Amino acid sequence: MVSAAGVRVGPTLTIPETELSWRFSRSSGPGGQGVNTADSRVELSWDVGASAVLTGHQRDRILTRLAPRISDGVLTIAASEYRAQLRNRDAARTRLAALLMDALAPPPRARRATKPTRGSKERRLTAKKQQGRTKALRRRPPEGG
Repeated sequence: MVSAAGVRVGPTLTIPETELSWRFSRSSGPGGQGVNTADSRVELSWDVGASAVLTGHQRDRILTRLAPRISDGVLTIAASEYRAQLRNRDAARTRLAALLMDALAPPPRARRATKPTRGSKERRLTAKKQQGRTKALRRRPPEGG
Protein backbone atom coordinates (compact mmCIF):
# COMPACT_ATOMS: atom_id res chain seq x y z
CA MET A 1 0.00 0.00 0.00
CA VAL A 2 2.88 2.38 0.69
CA SER A 3 5.48 3.08 -1.97
CA ALA A 4 8.11 5.66 -2.73
CA ALA A 5 5.90 7.06 -5.51
CA GLY A 6 3.11 7.84 -3.07
CA VAL A 7 0.23 6.10 -1.33
CA ARG A 8 -1.36 3.22 -3.22
CA VAL A 9 -5.05 3.12 -2.35
CA GLY A 10 -6.24 0.46 -4.77
CA PRO A 11 -5.31 -1.19 -8.04
CA THR A 12 -6.22 1.93 -10.01
CA LEU A 13 -5.55 4.78 -7.58
CA THR A 14 -2.20 6.00 -6.27
CA ILE A 15 -1.81 9.38 -4.58
CA PRO A 16 1.51 10.92 -5.67
CA GLU A 17 3.92 12.13 -3.01
CA THR A 18 3.69 15.66 -4.48
CA GLU A 19 0.06 15.96 -3.35
CA LEU A 20 0.87 15.06 0.25
CA SER A 21 2.08 17.60 2.78
CA TRP A 22 3.75 16.75 6.07
CA ARG A 23 4.03 18.53 9.41
CA PHE A 24 6.13 17.36 12.31
CA SER A 25 5.87 18.20 15.98
CA ARG A 26 6.84 16.86 19.37
CA SER A 27 4.89 13.85 20.43
CA SER A 28 3.29 13.69 23.86
CA GLY A 29 3.88 10.91 26.33
CA PRO A 30 7.00 9.00 27.37
CA GLY A 31 10.03 8.93 25.12
CA GLY A 32 13.19 8.93 27.17
CA GLN A 33 16.04 11.32 26.47
CA GLY A 34 14.76 12.35 23.03
CA VAL A 35 11.26 13.31 24.15
CA ASN A 36 11.92 17.06 24.15
CA THR A 37 14.17 17.16 21.09
CA ALA A 38 12.72 14.80 18.48
CA ASP A 39 9.80 15.85 16.29
CA SER A 40 8.33 12.36 16.00
CA ARG A 41 4.62 13.23 15.74
CA VAL A 42 3.48 13.32 12.11
CA GLU A 43 0.54 15.07 10.45
CA LEU A 44 -0.22 14.00 6.89
CA SER A 45 -2.47 16.34 4.90
CA TRP A 46 -4.02 15.74 1.50
CA ASP A 47 -6.17 18.24 -0.38
CA VAL A 48 -9.04 16.10 -1.67
CA GLY A 49 -10.70 18.96 -3.54
CA ALA A 50 -7.58 19.87 -5.52
CA SER A 51 -6.32 16.35 -6.21
CA ALA A 52 -5.60 15.61 -9.86
CA VAL A 53 -5.71 11.82 -9.52
CA LEU A 54 -9.38 11.53 -8.50
CA THR A 55 -12.34 11.28 -10.83
CA GLY A 56 -15.35 13.44 -10.06
CA HIS A 57 -17.26 10.43 -8.74
CA GLN A 58 -14.40 9.42 -6.44
CA ARG A 59 -13.99 12.98 -5.16
CA ASP A 60 -17.72 13.28 -4.40
CA ARG A 61 -17.79 9.93 -2.61
CA ILE A 62 -14.74 10.78 -0.46
CA LEU A 63 -16.03 14.26 0.40
CA THR A 64 -19.45 12.83 1.35
CA ARG A 65 -18.29 9.85 3.41
CA LEU A 66 -15.38 11.57 5.14
CA ALA A 67 -17.11 14.92 5.64
CA PRO A 68 -16.62 14.96 9.45
CA ARG A 69 -12.86 14.43 9.02
CA ILE A 70 -12.33 16.91 6.17
CA SER A 71 -11.80 20.60 6.83
CA ASP A 72 -11.81 23.01 3.86
CA GLY A 73 -11.35 20.07 1.48
CA VAL A 74 -8.20 18.88 3.29
CA LEU A 75 -7.99 15.46 4.96
CA THR A 76 -5.51 15.36 7.86
CA ILE A 77 -4.21 12.26 9.61
CA ALA A 78 -2.00 12.36 12.72
CA ALA A 79 0.27 9.56 13.87
CA SER A 80 2.27 9.58 17.08
CA GLU A 81 2.19 6.00 18.33
CA TYR A 82 5.86 5.29 17.57
CA ARG A 83 8.97 7.00 18.90
CA ALA A 84 10.58 7.15 15.44
CA GLN A 85 9.35 9.71 12.94
CA LEU A 86 9.88 7.32 10.02
CA ARG A 87 7.58 4.70 11.55
CA ASN A 88 4.94 7.37 12.23
CA ARG A 89 5.16 8.48 8.59
CA ASP A 90 4.55 4.91 7.44
CA ALA A 91 1.67 4.57 9.90
CA ALA A 92 0.06 7.77 8.60
CA ARG A 93 0.40 6.61 4.97
CA THR A 94 -1.10 3.23 5.80
CA ARG A 95 -3.96 4.84 7.72
CA LEU A 96 -4.68 7.22 4.82
CA ALA A 97 -4.81 4.32 2.35
CA ALA A 98 -7.16 2.30 4.58
CA LEU A 99 -9.42 5.30 5.17
CA LEU A 100 -9.69 6.05 1.46
CA MET A 101 -10.24 2.38 0.60
CA ASP A 102 -13.23 2.31 2.95
CA ALA A 103 -14.57 5.61 1.64
CA LEU A 104 -14.32 4.51 -2.00
CA ALA A 105 -15.91 1.09 -1.45
CA PRO A 106 -19.28 0.76 -3.16
CA PRO A 107 -22.29 0.95 -0.85
CA PRO A 108 -23.78 -2.38 0.26
CA ARG A 109 -26.73 -3.77 -1.69
CA ALA A 110 -30.11 -2.73 -0.39
CA ARG A 111 -31.90 -5.34 1.70
CA ARG A 112 -34.81 -6.97 -0.07
CA ALA A 113 -37.75 -7.35 2.30
CA THR A 114 -39.19 -10.87 2.51
CA LYS A 115 -42.31 -12.29 4.11
CA PRO A 116 -42.00 -14.84 6.90
CA THR A 117 -42.86 -18.37 5.82
CA ARG A 118 -45.95 -20.14 7.09
CA GLY A 119 -43.79 -22.59 9.03
CA SER A 120 -41.91 -19.80 10.80
CA LYS A 121 -45.20 -18.11 11.74
CA GLU A 122 -46.55 -21.37 13.15
CA ARG A 123 -43.34 -22.02 15.13
CA ARG A 124 -43.49 -18.51 16.58
CA LEU A 125 -47.13 -18.89 17.65
CA THR A 126 -46.47 -22.36 19.12
CA ALA A 127 -43.55 -20.97 21.13
CA LYS A 128 -45.72 -18.09 22.38
CA LYS A 129 -48.44 -20.49 23.48
CA GLN A 130 -45.91 -22.68 25.28
CA GLN A 131 -44.46 -19.64 27.05
CA GLY A 132 -47.98 -18.62 28.12
CA ARG A 133 -48.64 -22.10 29.52
CA THR A 134 -45.36 -22.04 31.43
CA LYS A 135 -46.20 -18.70 33.00
CA ALA A 136 -49.76 -19.81 33.78
CA LEU A 137 -48.35 -22.73 35.80
CA ARG A 138 -46.35 -20.29 37.91
CA ARG A 139 -49.48 -18.43 39.01
CA ARG A 140 -51.35 -19.12 42.21
CA PRO A 141 -54.32 -21.47 41.58
CA PRO A 142 -57.76 -19.88 41.73
CA GLU A 143 -59.47 -19.98 45.13
CA GLY A 144 -62.48 -22.21 45.79
CA GLY A 145 -61.96 -24.40 42.84
